[in-house]
Amino acid sequence: MPDPSDLSTPSPAAVCVYGDMVPFAREVIGDRAVNIAAVATAFPSGRASRAVKLADTRDAVANGADEIDMVIDRGAFLAGDYLGVFREIAETKEACGDARLKVIMETGELVTYDNVRRASWLSMLAGGDFIKTSTGKISPAATLPVTLVMLEAVRDWRDATGEQVGVKPAGGIRTSKDAIKFLVTVSEVAGEEWLTNEWFRFGASSLLNDLVLQRQKMTTGAYSGADYVADDAPSGY
Repeated sequence: MPDPSDLSTPSPAAVCVYGDMVPFAREVIGDRAVNIAAVATAFPSGRASRAVKLADTRDAVANGADEIDMVIDRGAFLAGDYLGVFREIAETKEACGDARLKVIMETGELVTYDNVRRASWLSMLAGGDFIKTSTGKISPAATLPVTLVMLEAVRDWRDATGEQVGVKPAGGIRTSKDAIKFLVTVSEVAGEEWLTNEWFRFGASSLLNDLVLQRQKMTTGAYSGADYVADDAPSGY
């Protein structure tokens, strides 16, 4: 395993914690070039008043979060209250200040690809910097077809506005081979400009362990057992 104290060791783009844990994450990360993301807006259910959600966001930012992961109100969206969903995202973006906003759509509850596309556009219109599939609490989470729809949306958004928005499939991506399928889709659908951690992330803590096992295989010629790697890998690469 790479030495986590070595600042030259490749790092994830961000680690994601609850808002009140941001100061502790900052203390552990120290000078490493790793952002701290905080889940907010009553994650993962989103069942709270807007005032509570906005206060949750402001508190995480005040604690030093570089990024905010919000969840949309899926009940409002599925009831057709698109304006309400838009306003909540826009107000959360305002509460973020300089922090980047990742909008979690919980695609496993949106039922159709048309809904995924509509939620993607709503999120971007309201100021989201990233669109994200899932909280990881609902199945199905990130799937390749849903991610393809989201990649088409950010591609079309940039064509229409000149603005680039990131994409994060989260949940259920467990192996390096699965990750390669997503990376090929990013390149083919959106373009190579998205193949950086500024614009494309995986949210899958178990993926890191498989990457380590694959690197061990390349070095030794044989696969190691899963118990050769840690089981507490960070999320948010």
